[in-house]
Amino acid sequence: MEESVKEYLTMPYERIPEHVLRLARTAGRRVVALGGGTGLSTLLLGLKEYTENITAVVTVTDDGGGSGALRREFGILPPGDIRNCILALANTSTMMSQLLSYRFAQGSLEGQSFGNLFLLALNNICGSFPEAVADMNRILAVTGQVLPVCGEDLSLSATFADGSRVVGETAITSAKKERDLDIRSVSLMPDTAQALPQALEAIEEAELIILGPGSLYTSIIPNLLVGGVAQAVRRSPAMKLYVLNIMTQEGETERYSAADHVKALIRHGGAADICLYNTQEIPAKLASRYMPEGSEQLRPNASDFRQLGVRLFGGDMLSRNGQLARHDPLRLAYHVMLAAETFGRRPGQLGDYDRLLLRKR
Repeated sequence: MEESVKEYLTMPYERIPEHVLRLARTAGRRVVALGGGTGLSTLLLGLKEYTENITAVVTVTDDGGGSGALRREFGILPPGDIRNCILALANTSTMMSQLLSYRFAQGSLEGQSFGNLFLLALNNICGSFPEAVADMNRILAVTGQVLPVCGEDLSLSATFADGSRVVGETAITSAKKERDLDIRSVSLMPDTAQALPQALEAIEEAELIILGPGSLYTSIIPNLLVGGVAQAVRRSPAMKLYVLNIMTQEGETERYSAADHVKALIRHGGAADICLYNTQEIPAKLASRYMPEGSEQLRPNASDFRQLGVRLFGGDMLSRNGQLARHDPLRLAYHVMLAAETFGRRPGQLGDYDRLLLRKR
């Protein structure tokens, strides 16, 4: 089979048989992606084109929107980020995806997602949120697996530069905007929560660990604060790649440089070998929409990253829709896997499979 794979490397991508591409994805890198929010689901949507060996580890501290409402009323862990990640990796019909993404527009369920209610029902049937998520993975034939980082009810707490402390994700963001103070650190309440064994096992077996993209203090770092996660990430010999956001985020990282993001990650127990960043300039019209909230495009300074011992790897990854300054799923995933290939090429036939899939742009 090895010779035939090498032959496909010189063939136009569109002529490569699907069964060969499927074999390549089956043999793809073992990837663990930690995060939450829209950033993680965006990454996963593109990543499944390059590997089927994906574990998404998702934060469980969200207390806003529909997830927050269900959390307060039913005591369920926030389902929204989990739902989005499962849908990104699901292999199901368009109608099923539309159904699970459907958001009620009126009545007592106004603003609530059907997918959230689906997870709530599974939680009540299974008796625990991790089991409900596992069942939803199976029902929707997910590529890889989506895991909550832990099964315990957690709240996020932030300490600001003036020493004041605020509890709750939405309250933290609001306080940050109102006080215009930098966040000094974040922590979990309670601080005794332990990660799911499956999440730690996936990290231990990973070849590539991805942190981000997403909200630095409310999507990425909270995963590292759960018992066992940061230690497992630092201990792992896997390549650790941090995906830098395209812009600073209102309510979290105003005035932050690219290096400040990585410093905060490290300060909270994280680690990064490579920082992946967008090199494409934000169009002036789009950038102007972000000016009222003080968000600016992030442009890494090479000397700052040399001091941190983190390598930079850039590429054009801006979404083509022109409406928001966000990553394009396929362009992001391509550059993630290209960075992995550049700094950690796999030998033999596995490497041939990687290069075969990287021919898709």
